[in-house]
Amino acid sequence: MILLIIFVALIFLLLLYLFIIKPFFMAQNPLTAYHFLVEWGGSRIGFSEVSGLDIEIETTVFREGSSPVDSERKIPGLRKFSNITLKRGLVKGDNEFFEWINSKQMSTIERRDIRISLLDEQHQPAVTWKVKNAFPVKYTGPVLTANSNEIAVESLELTHEGIETEHA
Repeated sequence: MILLIIFVALIFLLLLYLFIIKPFFMAQNPLTAYHFLVEWGGSRIGFSEVSGLDIEIETTVFREGSSPVDSERKIPGLRKFSNITLKRGLVKGDNEFFEWINSKQMSTIERRDIRISLLDEQHQPAVTWKVKNAFPVKYTGPVLTANSNEIAVESLELTHEGIETEHA
C-alpha cells in the first residue's frame, strides 16, 4: 500500500514538472534573432538580414481657439509602414531579385504576400510577420572591393500595404 502511494506521488510530481513547471520556465526565454526564414515567392528562403518590420502611427495635432487649455490635442492618424529590406549572399545563376523588380510594366508590378518567420529551437515558426501586397522599390547589388574578403551581398527593398503578426 505504501509503495502504491509513493508511486502515485512520483507520477503526480512528474506530471507537475512536465506540464506546469517546465513549460513555465521554457516560455521565459526570449527568442534569438538569427534563426529565420523568408517565404517571398522565390526559390531561396535563406537571407542574412531582414529589416524594416516597423509600424508607426502618425499623429494629427488639433486645438480649438476657444479651448481653455494652452496646448494642442494629439489624435491618432494613419498607420505608416516602413519599407522592408531583404539581404542575402549573391549566388551564381540566381537572378530572382532582379527579375522581380523588372516585372514593372507602366504602373503595374508583381505584388506578393510575404511571410517572415522567426524560428524556435525545433526550427518551427514561433513568430510570423505576414506582409501584404509587397513589391520591390529598390535593388542594390554588391559592393565590390579588390582587397576585401567579404561575401558579395545583394539586397531588395520592398514597400507593402501592411503587416500582421502570428504567434505559434
